[in-house]
Amino acid sequence: MMAWLQLRTMGLVAMMALSVSLAEDSGLPVVEAEQRGPVEIVKKESHPVLFRQKREWIWNSLYVIEEQPASRAYKIGQLRSSQRAEVKKFKIEGEGANTIFTVDHKGDLFVTTTLDREKKNAYHLTARMYDGNNKLIEDSGDFVVQVTDINDNTPVFPRTYNGSIMERSTIGTKVVEVRATDADDPTTANGELRYSLAQDVDSLSFEIDSITGVISCKTNTLDRETKSQYVVVVKAQDMRGMATGSTATTSVTITITDTNDNIASFTRKTYELHVPEDHKLNEKIGTLELEDRDQIQNKEPIFKILNGNINVFNIELSPNKDGNLMLKQALDYETTNSYTFTVQVKENLPFTADNEKTALTTAEVNIKVLDVDEAPVFSQPIYTFNATEERIVSNIGKVIARDPDRASKSIRYSILDKDCPIGINPLTGQLFTLRMLDRELEATHMFQVKAQEEPSGLESFVKVNIIVQDINDNKPELTVDEIFVCENDLTNTVIGTLRATDKDDQPASFSFSLASESSNFSIKDYGNSTADIMVKQGPFSLDDPKDYSMDVRISDGGRPIQTSITKLAIKSCRCDARRIPTQCKAGARRMGVSVHALIAILLCILTILVIVILFVMRKRYQKDSLASMKNSGEIHEQLVTYDEEGGGEMDTNGYDVSILTSACHDGSLLRHPDHHPHPSLYAMVQKPPHHAQPTACKGDMAVMIEVKKDEADHDRDGFPYDTLHIYGYEGPESLAGSLSSLQSSSTGSNLDYDFLNDWGPRFRTLAELYGVDAPDYYHQY
Repeated sequence: MMAWLQLRTMGLVAMMALSVSLAEDSGLPVVEAEQRGPVEIVKKESHPVLFRQKREWIWNSLYVIEEQPASRAYKIGQLRSSQRAEVKKFKIEGEGANTIFTVDHKGDLFVTTTLDREKKNAYHLTARMYDGNNKLIEDSGDFVVQVTDINDNTPVFPRTYNGSIMERSTIGTKVVEVRATDADDPTTANGELRYSLAQDVDSLSFEIDSITGVISCKTNTLDRETKSQYVVVVKAQDMRGMATGSTATTSVTITITDTNDNIASFTRKTYELHVPEDHKLNEKIGTLELEDRDQIQNKEPIFKILNGNINVFNIELSPNKDGNLMLKQALDYETTNSYTFTVQVKENLPFTADNEKTALTTAEVNIKVLDVDEAPVFSQPIYTFNATEERIVSNIGKVIARDPDRASKSIRYSILDKDCPIGINPLTGQLFTLRMLDRELEATHMFQVKAQEEPSGLESFVKVNIIVQDINDNKPELTVDEIFVCENDLTNTVIGTLRATDKDDQPASFSFSLASESSNFSIKDYGNSTADIMVKQGPFSLDDPKDYSMDVRISDGGRPIQTSITKLAIKSCRCDARRIPTQCKAGARRMGVSVHALIAILLCILTILVIVILFVMRKRYQKDSLASMKNSGEIHEQLVTYDEEGGGEMDTNGYDVSILTSACHDGSLLRHPDHHPHPSLYAMVQKPPHHAQPTACKGDMAVMIEVKKDEADHDRDGFPYDTLHIYGYEGPESLAGSLSSLQSSSTGSNLDYDFLNDWGPRFRTLAELYGVDAPDYYHQY
């Protein structure tokens, strides 16, 4: 074992010596080789050097300093192999082979350009060795060229840093952490950074960790109200902060946040406020302003009213954290016209306030109550009275209101509700009934009373309840199920039970008896408001045509006693052994109709009669209108229904001209030209004189048309002859030509429209359109 260790030690010593010789061959100083440590041997096989049996590459670890100028290629090492050969040739492959790195025939490795470690810090290459016959002597071996870093990069702050810290924070409280970066190798001093603060006024309150870059508070006296923002300059330096290192700086803004460290203080020692006596409750009277240097969200003032008046006034926080003085209790100038009290303000602070000695924490408040003409005030918020039904009550109760002012003005009372059965004395407020009340219809009457002050007109209202008290004014009513008697019922058989009801509110003790003597039935009263109907004497038969009934008298036992008599019908039936009816003969029971139901029925009948009368009158009016229209029929109305023009005299099928001819002979369809019961507006217009026309006869259609046109001018009820609904054209082959007046000009009319010229220039055009020349009138025909 000891021999093996000695042998291993000798091998290590030999390797160290070989490393020194390789360093000398590579042109590197021996000292530099010693600093780098043992020379790295890259082998193709993994066998230890002392036991190597195959040939292998032998070379140093290769290093290149970055940014070294390479105006011409410089040697960085040599490739060697244990294989012996007279003539050798080397080839390299890999990253930058034969461009950045070259090799000569002796195996010397050269760099041809400047390298940058920050771009690439290592190059992986492969080498082969050949003899003079270009025969591969040594197969590929991998080696790495390391780029050595130099301090060629300056630290950089990647972003802007801002921090915040609450005022009065303790020493060592973290504010913000800053970080800078350096592109140089972080495993060397070139990439190791140190932080510091530039010495200025703002930096006196803060410090920074040189390695982590954490800025923290160095004092516990930060005060936002004194200074709310600090700006410190942070310096980052590489080479572990040595003076030879590169530096970079950045500004860090530190904001001091607020906390409640100031006591609220009143801005005045005395507050003078004026408030009218009718000021609404829970509304602000005034504001007690405060001074507090803290931000509004951190203000927490607490108000307290000293020496009484806490039931009348209250203080609430306003949105600005001032004190709003609120009214809790109604004011009355006539009772108290001024108030004076002291208000205190305080805050619960976790430490001593800066303004504790100068803060004004108490203030005096003086409130002057202003007199206001107030509305009347009722003695009670609501009134309740009793009134007996079915009586006229003259003194139900009194509603009292007063003028709260010192003037004590007169007050008038009135009831607002319409159709209220209660009246009120306008001067005294005394209530009375206008008509008798009925508890069964309405047990309680509610209404409002208005009290109005004179002459100001101020008014107030109060609710009044009238409870109607009951009296025994309703007769008892019989309540009984259907009563029947069996043919085989024996004497004293109970055939039904009698009960009664009463609308009155008073307790009743009903008693039952027969109002008239009955030969067949009797009543047994038990004295507990019930009675039984019993058979007194039979027999009974369905064949008996007589109906069975009895008159029942009921008394309610009240004061005064009310009695009613009801006729009770009893059916006769044929029953089985268990007294279950199998066949019955219907018995009649007297039915009654109330007065209200009878009135409703009569109103319905009256409404129906009125509707029928109106309908008949409308129909008759329509008939009269149609009859008058038929009586005023004219010959031209026969032409309204035609929607086409005639074919003239050659067309004998379209129109029968004999109708017009016959009308010309008998004159039944022609009105007398001198008979004008209701002359129209056109008839009253001045016409030019014309000669009397001959009487219409067969073939003289022109004269007949003229007569019709004259009648149309004087007939207020007739349709205009020249409406678009009438086709009066007989065709081109007719001797009479067109019968229509649509194409007739103003010269074809017997009316004189020249008077339109006298109406002014606005009617001149109309006069020209309707001007008439009498001699030309008959020329058209």
